[in-house]
Amino acid sequence: MSTRSNMAMPNHNPPHGMEAYDIGALSQEQQEKLNQFKIQTRMANERYLRQHPEVDLLLAGFLGDILMKRPENVREFAAFYFTNPDLPDKVQNQVQNRETQLRNARINRKI
Repeated sequence: MSTRSNMAMPNHNPPHGMEAYDIGALSQEQQEKLNQFKIQTRMANERYLRQHPEVDLLLAGFLGDILMKRPENVREFAAFYFTNPDLPDKVQNQVQNRETQLRNARINRKI
């Protein structure tokens, strides 16, 4: 009769930010493939977010408004926030301002 304590523990830790392993649920090979999949997915997500700064600005603006206004009904507030017809222009302006700030910072570093 085997118990969980008798099972071999993985000889490596889960990738940073990932949940602990369910010992015995996957073979070592399956666990390695899953780890690689998780790492590749995280890298693809990070690349996407770097290529789309509007996502960061959109979420930062939403969270900032939530924290400042502290609405009673967050779902209703979110529905209004994300369906606001002015939102695309607001985010586009923020993207342009961010690009200008980055450009100015690069110029100042060269000086």
